[in-house]
Amino acid sequence: MLYSTIKLLLFKLDAETSHNLALKALKLTQFAWQWFDKKHTDPIEVMGIHFPNKVGLAAGLDKNGDYIDALGSQGFGFIEIGTLTPVAQDGNDKPRLFRLEEHQAIINRMGFNNKGIDHALKQVKKKHFSGVLGINIGKNKNTPNDKAVDDYIICLKKAYCYADYITINISSPNTPGLRDLQHGEELNQLLYSLKKEQKVLTKKYGNYTPIAVKIAPDLSLDELKNTVKTILDNELDAIIATNTTLDKSTVEQHPHGNEQGGLSGAPLTAKSNELLIQLKSIVGDQIPIIAAGGIMSAEDAKQKFYNGATLIRLYTGYIYHGPKLIDDIHKSI
Repeated sequence: MLYSTIKLLLFKLDAETSHNLALKALKLTQFAWQWFDKKHTDPIEVMGIHFPNKVGLAAGLDKNGDYIDALGSQGFGFIEIGTLTPVAQDGNDKPRLFRLEEHQAIINRMGFNNKGIDHALKQVKKKHFSGVLGINIGKNKNTPNDKAVDDYIICLKKAYCYADYITINISSPNTPGLRDLQHGEELNQLLYSLKKEQKVLTKKYGNYTPIAVKIAPDLSLDELKNTVKTILDNELDAIIATNTTLDKSTVEQHPHGNEQGGLSGAPLTAKSNELLIQLKSIVGDQIPIIAAGGIMSAEDAKQKFYNGATLIRLYTGYIYHGPKLIDDIHKSI
């Protein structure tokens, strides 16, 4: 009831303003939330990491790690911050975030707006959240694809000792050319270089930080097979499926339905599930799958697990339904 009232007020503002206000309000009331801190216990080991429960928060909500503890009080077993780049950048021009309420959807073209990896790590060092922390990394917009590996390695080296796992974001539709890194020799060279650096860092620091790769829901079956083969050949640790979609056919009648950017929420559910099923049929038990995309209810979450996910992550569903969605999922799985 409380979240419904707050959402009603926030949804009267434009999407990005309400997003920022909601996070600030959550942080301001963090002390009160600590009294209601929800410790959902459903432990599982994935990538060699002990997860206190299977429900996490996807990257994008807390890009800079400014709200880790506040969000950690909501019942998540793991939180992923980012996407972070070597150098701070403003992202794309505003407006760049749009709610499609009747579809329970969001379109965003944020463009990796963030304060840079160094700022985020300062926040990480101050956190008290005891769950698993993922750090999502990408390349700066002005870095050409043939130099992209340099950006990813800079972030990997800096984040390595502070993340429980690191996600390689090569599937956002909002940085020009980024999705090209999901294919062919570009993908192979990127993952080979990152895996090589991971081995160096493991030896240097004496700990192994797993690397996950986040993929798009818009891959054809042949593209998916080739992408997965490259991921497996390079011995990455997990696949996150999926990012947002460019397919807006289900929302094209909405006033914002043709906005550029990635579509998330309920219209993504079926498409993301279809790719998840295909992905599981390809990889079997060779690599864990972390599922995201269109989880708007406890039933959606159960379907992700049925389709082969080991863990799930929320974003748009959390925006529309708040912490009750986390509770409902834990009651149902």
